[in-house]
Amino acid sequence: MRVVIAGGHGKIALLLQRHLVERGDTAVGLIRNPEQTATLRAAGATAVVCDLEHTEVAQLADHLHDADAVIFAAGAGPGSGAARKDSVDRAAAALLADAATRAGVRRYLLVSSMGVDNPPAPGGDDVWAAYLRAKRAAEDDLRGRDLAWTVLRPGRLTDDPPTGRVTLTPHAGQGAISRTDVAHVLAALLDEPRTAGATVELVDGPTPIADAVRAAAT
Repeated sequence: MRVVIAGGHGKIALLLQRHLVERGDTAVGLIRNPEQTATLRAAGATAVVCDLEHTEVAQLADHLHDADAVIFAAGAGPGSGAARKDSVDRAAAALLADAATRAGVRRYLLVSSMGVDNPPAPGGDDVWAAYLRAKRAAEDDLRGRDLAWTVLRPGRLTDDPPTGRVTLTPHAGQGAISRTDVAHVLAALLDEPRTAGATVELVDGPTPIADAVRAAAT
């Protein structure tokens, strides 16, 4: 399987790339900064420099030809303002969907966030609210497309060792999840096409990942 991952230098993306390569898949990471190339190569992935905020759909589609799936794991990151939450977390996700459609790639996984259904009340953290609005808009946009999409909403992310056991349901409740377990769940979702059309939340839990993904299949 050839998988193209937007946000290829992110923590989850790097863990996912290494996992995919170890199991025999081909991982391609889209990165904005060419200085990140060596890090992706160390994970066994192919690095493609492509700034999703400053590229056209045709150029991006060229990087997706022969891919079996795309994953949007990009984000504006800490320290960015509300404008970049929109231009990356929403607009870049839509751009990747446009490019996937143009390149004939139907499988699309979106890494979203818990909390998008209940944004903060006015007067709180404006940037956090903008992030949740952008993620929700990206989800809504994707649901209107003729793609085999799956939306994954992880809980609070940690760098704890993986347990390989999770709760993966439409309403998982508050909780944490290791980034490595998120990466492994993404890989398992790629293997289960019946999860297309599903929106699932992810936190630590008692169920082995393979079983949890199988149960989440629609």
